[in-house]
Amino acid sequence: MSAVEPAAETEAGRDFLRDIVAADLAAGRCAAVVTRFPPEPNGYLHIGHAKAIAINFGIAEEFGGRCHLRFDDTNPAKEAQEYIDAIQRDIHWLGFDWGSHLYYASDYFEQLYEWAEHLIRQGLAYVDDQSADEIRAARGTLTAPGTSSPFRDRSVAENLDLFRRMRAGEFRNGARVLRAKIDMGSGNINLRDPVLYRILHAAHPRTGTRWCIYPTYDFAHGQSDAIEGVTHSLCSLEFEDHRPLYDWLIEHLPVPARPRQYEFARLNLGYTVMSKRFLKRLADEGRVSGWDDPRMPTLAGLRRRGVPPAAIREFVRRVGVARANSTVDLAMFDAALRDTLNRTAPRRMAVLRPVKLVIENYPPGLSEEIEAVNNPEDASAGTRMLPFGRELYIERDDFLETPPKNFYRLAPGREVRLRYAYFVTCREAVKDAAGNIIELHCIYDPATKGGNAPDGRRVRGTIHWVSAAHALPAEIRLYDPLFTRPDPGADGDMMADLNPNSLETLADARLEPALAEDDGTVQFERLGYFCRDPDSTPGRLVFNRTIGLHDTWTKMHADGR
Repeated sequence: MSAVEPAAETEAGRDFLRDIVAADLAAGRCAAVVTRFPPEPNGYLHIGHAKAIAINFGIAEEFGGRCHLRFDDTNPAKEAQEYIDAIQRDIHWLGFDWGSHLYYASDYFEQLYEWAEHLIRQGLAYVDDQSADEIRAARGTLTAPGTSSPFRDRSVAENLDLFRRMRAGEFRNGARVLRAKIDMGSGNINLRDPVLYRILHAAHPRTGTRWCIYPTYDFAHGQSDAIEGVTHSLCSLEFEDHRPLYDWLIEHLPVPARPRQYEFARLNLGYTVMSKRFLKRLADEGRVSGWDDPRMPTLAGLRRRGVPPAAIREFVRRVGVARANSTVDLAMFDAALRDTLNRTAPRRMAVLRPVKLVIENYPPGLSEEIEAVNNPEDASAGTRMLPFGRELYIERDDFLETPPKNFYRLAPGREVRLRYAYFVTCREAVKDAAGNIIELHCIYDPATKGGNAPDGRRVRGTIHWVSAAHALPAEIRLYDPLFTRPDPGADGDMMADLNPNSLETLADARLEPALAEDDGTVQFERLGYFCRDPDSTPGRLVFNRTIGLHDTWTKMHADGR
């Protein structure tokens, strides 16, 4: 079912949900565990969904059960096949599989309709002619009861006639709704005669124009669970107040099973917005390049940024399962990401802001290969050969004419180590007419090949490089969080909190040749983790920064800078 951590890391009973499932199995309240993940196909999944996915699929697997993927496709005006395809792709990428258990709420439209008529015949539902605004105004408040609709006491015969005419398409959108008849004085507003069906003349991605009335989420959800034999309906905490309605409908309908709903805290992450509606707005208005923009918290965006699924699963594991909502520090996600990539990412050389370094005493025309380690955390990753020659590129920031104290990189007269290669000493900085440094002239010590001096002398600085003759040109996209504050929109306007500097593009980077073949996330030594972007072409590589080696951005903003 999934590619999650080993059983020792997913021991049953380590949180309250697993305790509930274990107790139900032990008491014989269910023979096998069946969970479900029920996304609405109205947008792309984001990292908040990753927690719900991991919980539902993970618990089912741990207890030898199964997890269904069921699309809650009850609002065709906002749904699209693009989203259905993207959701399936993202869940598979995350490492989970539903096998043959792919379902849609639309699979059950006929059964749901029959159950709606059952409620009408039992005197437990009625057709209301009030507008949405009138219904909303009459629902009351948390401290005041609602007011009954003037249509609440229609006869069963009249309600059945009107509901069937609603289905036949006789009425315009919003003209009538079907409501449950429960209790307008209930302390839970969700029980104050909730809407079960509404008129919507819109083509559905799967059923076309066969229907012009559609069930609400509250009516479709629990009954779909019952049809599928779901035993544990695990949802995030915002559905806690809906549980009494979930139970009321199960109790008053002739459903084939009686699932139970349990809630857990949703995942809230600092500097991140989890609203699909807002994320869609960002994409639609061109504030980002699309749903898969690497700054987006969508799984598609994280994948394009180079975040491996193992890092997301590890992050969710570290967050755990709680009963109370809270906001997780972005640094916790970053730590899980760095820990995962440090173990798995190959090391490569890349120079983002290049300046040429010429080794004056290196023989012209000579080229050699330098052995470099692929991953010091994984001996099985082996080594690779780097081309080396007279002309190299190094980072412009790795040279200062007048270095301050504690600057251990290259400066006039100073010797440093070229990673894996030789010791070099700077003799001259060549400038153009405007005073900009365009070349550094150095000499090297041939006896220091491999980065060590036989006479035992040491240097305090080690810098990375690429061979100028073999370097690949590349565009580098440096991504920072999309928002400038950990609680976007706290002042009422999330757009005002967008980070205007969330993307910096470097057009003239130089990469070692091996990066032409690397598809996964790699570490650019001393710089951070990067991955190749789909915008790359054979003649022009594009790499996205996944994350830096150290957390400098959030610390800077925490200090008010």
